[in-house]
Amino acid sequence: MSGLQRPQVAMILAAGRGDRMRPLTDDFPKPLLKAGDKPLIHYHLEGIAKAGIGRVVVNHAHLGAMIEADLGDGSRWGVRIEYSPEPPGALETGGGIFNALGRLGEGPFLVVNGDVWSNCNYADLAISDEDWAHLLLVENPPHHRQGDFALTRGRVHETGDELLTFAGIGVYRAALFQGCRAGAFPLAPLLRTAMREGRVSGARLLGAWTDVGTPERLRQLDLELRQGR
Repeated sequence: MSGLQRPQVAMILAAGRGDRMRPLTDDFPKPLLKAGDKPLIHYHLEGIAKAGIGRVVVNHAHLGAMIEADLGDGSRWGVRIEYSPEPPGALETGGGIFNALGRLGEGPFLVVNGDVWSNCNYADLAISDEDWAHLLLVENPPHHRQGDFALTRGRVHETGDELLTFAGIGVYRAALFQGCRAGAFPLAPLLRTAMREGRVSGARLLGAWTDVGTPERLRQLDLELRQGR
């Protein structure tokens, strides 16, 4: 029976331009938009620190200097933050992670999309020795009824009777990116290839989750957090 490894380093994806969030993101990076009483990315850092993960890599492109100025070296959360700058236009999810591999160490690493909010307990996440990815999935939200992947007995597949939505939270190994070259490319095709090879595990996310992709959804999350929901 294979062993399980917990990630010792995390990456927060914060390089997106946030076009769906305009005009809020015209002069402000999306990860620093506030919900409740703090920027979205602060919630991730709190959760990562609570899970005992001490190193965090944050990629950025659009207004990245503002992100670095706000987060600093991470000491206020008890973590050490390193930055992975990207060129204008960014490198997409796959290219951004590939670009940061040298900072992510030899073992598995947690990756969290900067434009989601969740009270997920990151300390619960682990990946088996044989897998290249472990994904968290959620019930399909109204804006994404078609779903992404199927989950059957702890394994993630491209197709199935019921498709769930990828939560933008996962644990990965560098092996997922073997054969990749520097540049912009998406993550999904790599995951689908790994699924066909039986290398992707998964679970339903336990807890609250929101895809904060539009001003309307940001306002709704802000309201719910301020009301203590």
